[in-house]
Amino acid sequence: MVHEALAKDGKQKVVLAYSGGLDTSIILVWLIEQGWDVIAYIADVGQDEDLDAAKRKALALGATKVYVEDLKEELVTDYIFPMISANAIYEGRYLLGTAVARPLIAKRQVEIAQQEGATWVSHGATGKGNDQVRFELAFYALAPQIKVFAPWKDATFLAQFKGRTDMINYAQVKGIEIKSSLAKPYSEDDNLLHISHEAGILEDPGMAAPAEVYSRTVAPELAPDTPAMLAIDFIDGLPTKVTNLDTGREVTGALPLFMYLNEIGAAHGVGRVDMVENRFVGVKSRGVYETPGGTILLSAHRDLEGLAMDREVMCLRDMLAAKLSELIYNGFWFSPEMDFLMSAIHKSQELIDGRVTVKLFKGGVWPLARTSPSSLYDQDLSSMDAEGGYDQQDAGGFIRINAIRLKAHHAICRKRAAAARNIADTPAPVGAAK
Repeated sequence: MVHEALAKDGKQKVVLAYSGGLDTSIILVWLIEQGWDVIAYIADVGQDEDLDAAKRKALALGATKVYVEDLKEELVTDYIFPMISANAIYEGRYLLGTAVARPLIAKRQVEIAQQEGATWVSHGATGKGNDQVRFELAFYALAPQIKVFAPWKDATFLAQFKGRTDMINYAQVKGIEIKSSLAKPYSEDDNLLHISHEAGILEDPGMAAPAEVYSRTVAPELAPDTPAMLAIDFIDGLPTKVTNLDTGREVTGALPLFMYLNEIGAAHGVGRVDMVENRFVGVKSRGVYETPGGTILLSAHRDLEGLAMDREVMCLRDMLAAKLSELIYNGFWFSPEMDFLMSAIHKSQELIDGRVTVKLFKGGVWPLARTSPSSLYDQDLSSMDAEGGYDQQDAGGFIRINAIRLKAHHAICRKRAAAARNIADTPAPVGAAK
């Protein structure tokens, strides 16, 4: 059980996940007005923000202490790479950029709360979205006795703030510096894996996102006219090296190679997705995502599996991947079912070693070649020009055996169809009602 420590003035301590943006800046000031002692926590997950400025801003707004935690390496090695190994894509399109970072952010937040003796944590996620679930399920899983104050589910807060317009007006009254404006109230989440864009004009799914919404990737039509050629090495399904075949540059180390893939993928317009998805709470949502490095890795990793993964293992893994992506999206990273599925995923990756050559061009990623010491591909066996130990006459029996159930099924279907025709052709008895 967490031991509660009060501030010197008797106020209750709360650790607030703070970004420096509109929502959490307003929440920080509002919590102080309500009598809380607020400790701000800034998670560095690779967002393109001045975190030192965010720290100064939090202190200026009244936070008693500010933690700035560098979580980038851990995000890549313990969250992004395992997710890519699982080929986890929500609803077939979303690479889970926001969802995969939330459990890590929440984990460090409860650690800080325990360190500070604070029994309360807080976040700025709304009551309509997915992040509230992701944060709070992680809080309770990792620190069962923790207490959560969620302003967007608090009646007093909701009476004062109906939405972003009220928050912007409050910020102007209180002199809180913000980026958002009434003219362009986009909501963005930025980390190493992606940047997402929501709200404002994007809430109309029938309207194309304006060009200025995109901030990480070059528009595919404006990308270089010359493709980039990369070789990506994997061991146990995890990327270990990226080689630019055009320049000879080699990048190793989880974080450096992922950042390099982000850089070169963004330059070639890779990783844009505009979609309507199903939130866990039952609301449909339109999101615009830019995920350059993750898109490249996912394509290369899947291609290598085609060479080195057993067919039936792949079939089972793909079934698990759909469920695993749902668990990540819905906030169940720290759950027994997630532990179970990830154990299976790790097992499936034991022989996924090798190199994949990919071409990046005008927003696309094309695997061109692949090699693996664990390759299950037999060139002689597959060849159309050599027997390779394969007796083609055996295929006749193979086909006849597989056809047994098909013959039986369609024989029954033909009998039923014939019986139905006979009934339809039988004359009605004389005097029967018409």
